[in-house]
Amino acid sequence: MITSTSNPQVKNLQQLLKKAKARNEQDVFLAEGIKMYQEAPKEQICKVYITKTLYEEKGPDFLCGLEAEVLSDHVYAAVSDTKTPQGILCVLKQYRYRIPDMMKKENPHLLLLEDLQDPGNLGTIMRTAEGAGVDGIILNRTSVDLYNPKVIRATMGSVYRMPFLYVDELSEVLPVLKEKGIHTYAAHLKGKNCYDQEDYRTGCAFLIGNESSGLSGKLSRKADTWIRIPMHGKLESLNAAVAASILMYEVCRQRR
Repeated sequence: MITSTSNPQVKNLQQLLKKAKARNEQDVFLAEGIKMYQEAPKEQICKVYITKTLYEEKGPDFLCGLEAEVLSDHVYAAVSDTKTPQGILCVLKQYRYRIPDMMKKENPHLLLLEDLQDPGNLGTIMRTAEGAGVDGIILNRTSVDLYNPKVIRATMGSVYRMPFLYVDELSEVLPVLKEKGIHTYAAHLKGKNCYDQEDYRTGCAFLIGNESSGLSGKLSRKADTWIRIPMHGKLESLNAAVAASILMYEVCRQRR
C-alpha cells in the first residue's frame, strides 16, 4: 500500500491530473469514480488505483479480475479531482480515431467544435451526442483538452464510446465531408432559417463556436447553410452545450 504523497507513482498521477503535456507524452488519461471504472473498456486500462477503505469495503471481486494499487485515503485525496472522492481511479490509454471511424453509417451525423473552452460544456456535449446518436465529434486544437479530468467526468462514460478527433483547422475537414455528401450547418445568429426548418435525414454536420464569440467568420462562411435558434426576451445566444443539444436532438427527432 502506498502511504506517502512523495511516492513516484503519486507524483506522476498528480502530473497527469494537472497537465495535458504529461498526458500526451505518456499517451494516457485519468478516469475517476466507480461508474467510470466499471464502464471503462478493460483493454484500455493501464493501471488502477483504489483507496484502502474502498478495497476493504468492496473486496477483490469488485476489481473484476484486474490488479490495483492500494492507496491510503489521504494519499488518494492528493490525486483526486473531486470534492468527495469515490475512492477509485484508472489510467487509460488515449484513443486514436480517424474520420473514417465516423463514417460507418449511411448518413453520418457529426459535430464540429471551434475553440470550445469550457470543460463542462465539452463533456456535456459528448454525453448528449451519444444519447442523440451522433457519429463523431471533430474539434480544432485550440479547443479545451478532451482528456481534461473535468471533461472526462462530465462525459459520464461517453468518452469511452464517442469517436472524436482533433485537427489543426476545421476548415480543412469541410471538403472531406462534402465529398461524403455531408451537408454542413453553421449555428449562427444571422441564419436565414430556424434550425427546425431544415431536413437533416441525410448526412449532416453542425458547426458550434466558442462560448463567448461564437463561430469565426472564416469558418462560418464555409458552411453550406446558416441556421438559427429563435430567441425570446433579450437573449442573443444560448450556452454552447445547450445549443448543440437542441440541434442534435432535432436530427434525432427527424430520423426517428
